Formats: sequence, structure tokens, C-alpha cells
Amino acid sequence: MKAIMKTFILLILLSLSHSYAIEAGKQLPALGANEFQPTKNQFIYIDYWASWCGPCRQSFPWMNSIQSKYADKGLKLVAVNVDAKRSDADKFLIHTPANFTVFFDPQGDTAKKLSIKTMPTSMLINPEGRVIFVHTGFRTDESAQIEARIVEAMLKN
Repeated sequence: MKAIMKTFILLILLSLSHSYAIEAGKQLPALGANEFQPTKNQFIYIDYWASWCGPCRQSFPWMNSIQSKYADKGLKLVAVNVDAKRSDADKFLIHTPANFTVFFDPQGDTAKKLSIKTMPTSMLINPEGRVIFVHTGFRTDESAQIEARIVEAMLKN
């Protein structure tokens, strides 16, 4: 019985070591792509999405607007698609275009690394690579509050 319990605990510890529950105040771990690395005076708004996600479809026009309004002030938007088939994402983007960087992660490696469980999940990363806030879901009636949080963080820098 003790051997089974030790094995069970070891498996739990190993599974936890491969993920990093993303939360405000933590450093964004290396995700293996330059799209996620802020440059000097740059904030990155990272949004995880999938083609089947209704709130994701609603968020794209807002993210286009935010990118347009704040790109020259140092905001970069990166939308991370986690569809297993790229063609599903491409169909989505035909009807809901993105005027910002789209990163395709069909294996969900970065989402797994950050323990992303909800679509959409977004986060704001400061120029030092620290997470300012994490937001799950999207409703248009919340967009002004999210924008205000982005602006406030950029003004504090």
C-alpha cells in the first residue's frame, strides 16, 4: 500500500512540474517563440482562442480595435490558436479577421505550459515579462474594463 501511495504522489508531483498556473505577479515562463517576448517598453496582450469558441469570435473585433488604438503606445497583441487542425482556425479567420499577430499552437504546448483551461483566456505581460492580469472568458460589456486595465498598466510603466 505504501508503494502505491508513493507512486501516486510521485505522479502528481511530476504532472505539476510540467505546468505553470499563470497568475498575476508571476514571470511569464519561456514559451519557445519570439512572439511572447516583450521588447523594451512593450506590453503584450496574449489571448488563447479556438475556432469553436463563441466568446472568442466576439473578442476579435475588440482586439482589432485595441491593437489599432495602442500599438503606437507599445501594445502588441498575440492571439494563440489551439485548434488541432489549422484549417479550422483559417476558416474562423476568414469570417473574423485578425489585425494582430496570430500564433498557431495545434499541439497546445503553450496552453498546457500555462495550464490554460478556458477559452478565451487572456493576459497582459509587462516589458519585464511579468503577468499584470489574467482574464478568462469574454463579454462585450466587460471590454471597457479590460481596456481600462491595459491603459492603467501602460501608464504606470
